[in-house]
Amino acid sequence: MPDIIQLLPDSVANQIAAGEVIQRPASAVKELLENAVDAGSNSIQVIIKDSGKTLIQVIDNGSGMSETDARLSFERHATSKIRSADDLFCIRTMGFRGEALASIAAIAQVEMKSRKHDEEIGTLLQVEGAEVKLQQPASCSPGTSFSVRNLFYNVPARRNFLKSNTVEARHVIEEFERVALAHPDIAMSLHQNGLEVFKLPVSNLRQRIINLFGSNYNERLVPVKEETTLLNISGFVSKPEFARKSRGEQFFFVNTRFIKDAYLHHAVQNAFAELLPKDSFASYWLYIDMDPSKIDINIHPTKTEIKFEDERSIYSIVRSAVKRSLGQYSVTPSLDFEQERSFDLPHAMRFTPAQKPTVTVDTGFNPFTSGSQKISASGWDKLYEGLENKTRVVEISRAETDAPLLEPSWKDELKSESDHFIFQLHQQYIVTQVKSGLMLIDQQAAHERILYERYMSQLTNQAGHAQQSLFPQTIEFSSGDAILVKEIMDDLRSIGLDLREFGANTFVLQGTPPELEAGTEKKLVDSLLEQYKNSRSLHQMNHHEILSRSMAKNTAMKQGKSLSMKEMKNLVDELFACEKPFHGIDGQASVVMMGMDEIRKLF
Repeated sequence: MPDIIQLLPDSVANQIAAGEVIQRPASAVKELLENAVDAGSNSIQVIIKDSGKTLIQVIDNGSGMSETDARLSFERHATSKIRSADDLFCIRTMGFRGEALASIAAIAQVEMKSRKHDEEIGTLLQVEGAEVKLQQPASCSPGTSFSVRNLFYNVPARRNFLKSNTVEARHVIEEFERVALAHPDIAMSLHQNGLEVFKLPVSNLRQRIINLFGSNYNERLVPVKEETTLLNISGFVSKPEFARKSRGEQFFFVNTRFIKDAYLHHAVQNAFAELLPKDSFASYWLYIDMDPSKIDINIHPTKTEIKFEDERSIYSIVRSAVKRSLGQYSVTPSLDFEQERSFDLPHAMRFTPAQKPTVTVDTGFNPFTSGSQKISASGWDKLYEGLENKTRVVEISRAETDAPLLEPSWKDELKSESDHFIFQLHQQYIVTQVKSGLMLIDQQAAHERILYERYMSQLTNQAGHAQQSLFPQTIEFSSGDAILVKEIMDDLRSIGLDLREFGANTFVLQGTPPELEAGTEKKLVDSLLEQYKNSRSLHQMNHHEILSRSMAKNTAMKQGKSLSMKEMKNLVDELFACEKPFHGIDGQASVVMMGMDEIRKLF
């Protein structure tokens, strides 16, 4: 029987390795950016076309490479970062495995130009499918320029698994943001399809966050700083009132390396306990600096997961540092030159002694005899005239158990009886009489159902109507959110949100749905994006359902709203014109029926 085990060809082995390291264009951007940082660059440019599928170009002014180094850099496991196994436990560079360039070259057409600062001529190298096509001297600027074209051109199955340009562009921006946040001392820029997305100058961390996510983040940031014998932690967390429904801006860096760690994330969430609404997440940008021998970063191909030697102690330090900063912000602000001035209390407020509150009570006050406020006490008996002819109303609490719903004959029952008896119970429920007993309607759930089906119809038929604003509002988004808004802008117009582009990441809100309460426009758009991102990340439903559900949640009347008789009748009529009038959009009952037999049992 012949031998069946054989060595894989280098081309196949490289493609397998590429599958571990390069999953999408953003992966290539990440690896090239990390190499540029390790090269000592203080300026990095990123240029992409078609979200990186057609072109990824990264240009830096780092140390550059000699002719020999340029050729060796494309070999597997060729690296300048480590020399022995012991070096794996004292790594402070971004890359170290020597797999990135070999993996990229295996599934793309790569051109590299590199020149050292002390040399007059550089090197041009062209590699295609892991095969060197050309190497020759070339004139170029000091540093290194990588051009990656036609990613996955020789692995069409992998290319077919890539998402839309919008989705891939968001992933590229995420990777760019992570490197930019880790190195505010490096000037960085990102261009997509000829348009400038980011131009980040050298700055401190606070300014880098503001440049990436928008000027409105300046008021949200609370500084965090703690030094211990095990680690030093610094950075910022957001104020509790700016918590989000999705895990958006949450960044952990260990020795300037971005990491994902659910355990440390829980430490931050724990520090915000009792400060955040349910299902809300605080934003944070936290930087841990510690002895590299106390961590292991060589456990994942993308290097985003690491292991700590004493993770429990780190958990406690992170939690206490965040909790202490939140306490300092609200009670005893500290002097910090990077801290926003709105944190500083006025001098008088700091040193004025507390005053004991006093309450003055006029024990002789009588509203019926007090001067100009004199009120006549006569005629009180007229208030009770005619009450003996009124029907006694018993307050009905909503049943917690599943109550039987109306039969299909509910239309006949409403036609004959609904005008006779209808009222609002505790400004939460509408109670109306039907032939078989009483019907209770949850006014918020009912209104959400009405609006949800209305928005779904508008999205399907592209027939939404926006009420034009007299004073249009300007809204600035982060670059990632701006791409998302452009992706769903047509759908937003269909449900009455008339957003128009007004610059790179700025939009003008020119119209809103008629049912939207004035002054809540910006809050609605932010909430809509958060819920849309959160639902998309969980793959819960299609985007029309996500938008309709989010809009209904944000524009529906809330419990506690007082309704007139006409408004109650209109709500009932509109509810029973829906396809699913008995169920709210969260799956709970919107209508509960109490039959006469059930009511009699209560007595």
